[in-house]
Amino acid sequence: MDTLQKIKDNKIIAIVRGVYGDDALRLSEALIKGGVNLIEVTFDQTGRLQDTAETIRSISEHFGGDFLPGAGTVMTTEQVLMAKEAGARYIISPNVKEAVIRETKKQGLISLPGAYTPSEAVDAVDFGADIVKIFPATVLGPAYFKAILAPLKHISMMAVGGIDENNAGDYIKAGAIGVGVGGTLANKKLIAEGRFDLITETAHKLHTNVFVNL
Repeated sequence: MDTLQKIKDNKIIAIVRGVYGDDALRLSEALIKGGVNLIEVTFDQTGRLQDTAETIRSISEHFGGDFLPGAGTVMTTEQVLMAKEAGARYIISPNVKEAVIRETKKQGLISLPGAYTPSEAVDAVDFGADIVKIFPATVLGPAYFKAILAPLKHISMMAVGGIDENNAGDYIKAGAIGVGVGGTLANKKLIAEGRFDLITETAHKLHTNVFVNL
């Protein structure tokens, strides 16, 4: 099964910011136990780019093909190449940047740029995007997805920004093909305390909320 189909089938991408090394591996294990098999490790544009790449590499090597890492907040073509070399399978950005999308596809990776308006979503697909990340989703609400998917149902859209285990299913019902979930899964307080069991519990609740609505 290819990466794009795995994203569409698994539906939930855990968004991880500022978590590296062993903590990232333990977090990944907790997510897998809760039914979440996709993880986005984000680049910090103010620094630690190499730490992000090394974390992606570590996850890729440790878990193999069933748990798919991607790179997030990818803003340049150089970061696309860095992510690919580290083992990222998909590239996620907060914006629509033609050069990044085209380089992502050139490298054989899945492209998920971030858009806010219908025009941006259409431009993203025209540049080669596979899925358009609608961000920030909760500012717009599930009704927004239902409205723009009426004329743009040929575009696969993912809801990201403010999504948690309580509202994720609302976006799936509205037509989103998946959700990206940050702090509620990659909870830094729980990670620092070693409470990975609670992260697994949240992941399981999120998984149930998403898949009960299919």
